[in-house]
Amino acid sequence: MKHTISILIIAFLISSCHQNQSDKSVYTADDMMMEEEMIPITRQQQNSPPPPPLPPTETIEVIKKKIIKDGRIGIEVQELERTKTQIDSLVAKHGGYYANERLNNSDWEISYNLKIRIPSDNFEKLIAKIESGRGEIKYKEIAARDVTDQFIDLKTRLANKKNYLEKYNDLLTQAKSVKDILEIEEKIRGIEEEIESTTGRLKYLSDLVDFSTLDLEILKPKDYKYQPEKRDNFTKRLKHALSKGWFGFVDFIVFVIKVWPFWIIVGLMVYGWRKLTKKKKDKK
Repeated sequence: MKHTISILIIAFLISSCHQNQSDKSVYTADDMMMEEEMIPITRQQQNSPPPPPLPPTETIEVIKKKIIKDGRIGIEVQELERTKTQIDSLVAKHGGYYANERLNNSDWEISYNLKIRIPSDNFEKLIAKIESGRGEIKYKEIAARDVTDQFIDLKTRLANKKNYLEKYNDLLTQAKSVKDILEIEEKIRGIEEEIESTTGRLKYLSDLVDFSTLDLEILKPKDYKYQPEKRDNFTKRLKHALSKGWFGFVDFIVFVIKVWPFWIIVGLMVYGWRKLTKKKKDKK
């Protein structure tokens, strides 16, 4: 009996050891298959050269269109002062101002001529508000000019001039003779004047682009009334005529006296002509 139990125990142990070895061999085979699949990929990654670097991205400056907007509008209204007050409010509301304001009062009409500077973003808004108001539009003219090329050209010239100025300043620090220093300083002075001129032109263009110009005329016609010319009475006109006649006579006398050298020359010529004529008669 003991012998039989011992045999069973030994058989169980041998079976367990065989199972463990079988599992271990299966696991090792799977690992080897995975490793064989990964090795070519790893070797390919190690042997292949790294990808080339991406080209540097250039930052391109996007230049906004530079448009100059101008306009002319004429409106006939019945209530001039009220319309002028409304225009004042619209201009102030849209951030504008009057560059020029003129009042004309004639026998036929009374009008305001207004030169309005308005931010370009509000240019169309102001025109729409004016057109929607009371009044008859007599004329309207809107123009737009693209000055982008001029703006870019001026900016390029300005940048080049600043580069030249920097180089001349470097040369000035290296100059040794007085002659070289004077020549370089003269060049620097000329470049600085060109920079100031170009900068001023850029500012002028920027102002025209940022602020549009609108010439607005609001007028009110009048009922024409004939007004005869006012004239003085007879006594005043007679006194005026006598006064002008006397002053004219005095001016004539003064003029005759003023040209006295001419009279002397004329007298000498007459005297010489008479003497010459007398000699001819005596010879005959």
